[in-house]
Amino acid sequence: MNRKLALVGYGKMGKMIDQLAPEYGLETVLRLDEFNNADSTGMTTENFSGVDVAIEFSTPHAVVGNIRDLTRLGVSTVVGTTGWGAELEAVRKLVDAAGIGFVWSPNFSIGVNVFNRVVAEAARLLANEPSYGAWAWEIHHNTKKDAPSGTLLQLVESMKNAGYDRIIDASSNRAGSHPGTHEIGFDSAADTITLRHAARSREGFARGALKAAQWLAEGKRKGFYSFSEVLFGK
Repeated sequence: MNRKLALVGYGKMGKMIDQLAPEYGLETVLRLDEFNNADSTGMTTENFSGVDVAIEFSTPHAVVGNIRDLTRLGVSTVVGTTGWGAELEAVRKLVDAAGIGFVWSPNFSIGVNVFNRVVAEAARLLANEPSYGAWAWEIHHNTKKDAPSGTLLQLVESMKNAGYDRIIDASSNRAGSHPGTHEIGFDSAADTITLRHAARSREGFARGALKAAQWLAEGKRKGFYSFSEVLFGK
């Protein structure tokens, strides 16, 4: 039996998720966008009746309001929108109080989450090698709202958590229709190490979000999770 899915945000990502959802045992029963959800008019108990899980891909200015509505409605949620990291702890409290399941990540690409672990390990190995400086760089399409990307910020944070406490020079570019490339480098007088992940399309992000939604709905999980916990466990 298919689980019932609501899509909050129905731009390019939402449409791709909608297209792929049946492969994950999910049936889209509600699609909300800026036209039918202005001022949260679509966030009603009636609309979400029977919904097992929602996927939220909207905009940085709308996401926290959408999360508040979804927690109020008691709907387990996957959030792929970035640019709201300052509200993370407040959202965690809302999720805990509502008793729902919640998965958030700045990037739902399985490859990026593996890449993050590789970067952290490289940073750990070079943490006590002061001759190596580090940089972090990314490029995305010119309609992406936040810069640097949430993914780049997460990569830098992972490096710091791994013990690399020197300066990490970070930069971003926005141009054309680029789906996203992230690069981490370490440079010394002797050599350079470059680690890079390049997305080919939005499909990887859509599939990751659907994997997380399937994981929440089928396991009836409660609590606040990162996508890395879905993939690798706690």
